[in-house]
Amino acid sequence: METDPISATQVADRLPVLAQPVAAPLTRAAIFLVATLNPGSENRAILRSFCGDLAALLRAVEFRDLEGALSCIMGFGSEAWDRLFGQPRPAELHPFREIRAGARHAVSTPGDLLFHIRAKRMDLCFELATQIMARIENAVSPVDEVEGFRYFDDRDLIGFVDGTENPRGAAVVDAVLIGDEDAAFEGSSYVIVQKYLHDLDAWNKLSTEAQERIIGRTKLADIELDDSVKPTSAHNALTTIVENGKEIKILRDNMPFGRPGHAEFGTYFIGYSRSPRTIEQMLENMFIGRPPGNYDRLLDFSRAVTGNLFFVPSATFLENVADNSPAEDEPAVSEAPAAPTVAETSSSMPSSSISSSSNSSVRDGSLGIGSLKGDIRHE
Repeated sequence: METDPISATQVADRLPVLAQPVAAPLTRAAIFLVATLNPGSENRAILRSFCGDLAALLRAVEFRDLEGALSCIMGFGSEAWDRLFGQPRPAELHPFREIRAGARHAVSTPGDLLFHIRAKRMDLCFELATQIMARIENAVSPVDEVEGFRYFDDRDLIGFVDGTENPRGAAVVDAVLIGDEDAAFEGSSYVIVQKYLHDLDAWNKLSTEAQERIIGRTKLADIELDDSVKPTSAHNALTTIVENGKEIKILRDNMPFGRPGHAEFGTYFIGYSRSPRTIEQMLENMFIGRPPGNYDRLLDFSRAVTGNLFFVPSATFLENVADNSPAEDEPAVSEAPAAPTVAETSSSMPSSSISSSSNSSVRDGSLGIGSLKGDIRHE
């Protein structure tokens, strides 16, 4: 059985903190399940109890195929965190920030809980999702469920390899796991998810060369275009974040999905990072542009239909959730301010005024709706 080579972080003067399997090897199949938490103290109690039981449930299903690389990551939205756990609160947890710029729209949609289930076989993902919902179905309302798959030689449905620039080895920890910058949540992570639908008819009318200029890589060989010929609006140019001369990485596990009978073809973007600011900056670059107006032309053919930000606490945190929970009518923390809409701005406006997420230095990453690589072992 494959094990996660980077599964724990050492906290000073405490036992090691075990991370959820964010850094586990990428797989051939996945289910992305987003749900909202139903009102009522009884439903909060069900969810809190389930937190400590998830690991045992995973082990029970995993044991049926120890070579199947089954894993599950559980994340919580900003409002759900307050209702379930109260204080202390993750330092950078907030609702997903909507972005509007011309015809381009990064929507913010409902979602209190995320289950990211991965395995080499879809039947393992399906069985675990079934068992999870059997435990919590009365406490939650599912709002989105997507079955993802690897497509031929690790390409997305627009024909390009996706995930090439994922960090590997020790760099994964630096990219995705919180350290002493938020010591109460060391070993945790943030994750942003978006479901993109593609207009493949329009995309396939473009020449291969035009597609390559939009993505910034060659289509067949997956080689990055030279800067001398790559447009500044290329997808991989706008989603590369550099701080103090160093590229800041995120970990992507995007997957194609679709329903050919309904002409639905898409990419499920999922990006993990130790700070949400990196992916938020990439999305601003894509939708608004860097500078404003120099936006990602991939968005002329792809539209986001969901958008959520979740916090992924450590496995140690989940196993130690107590039975008591904050009273819903008396929140344990002050209500988080509404997430601002990031609007299109003129090129004369400094980027720091576009969104509150831009005011701080960016920590990590690179979005990849055109750069998924399957079965990366992080070695």
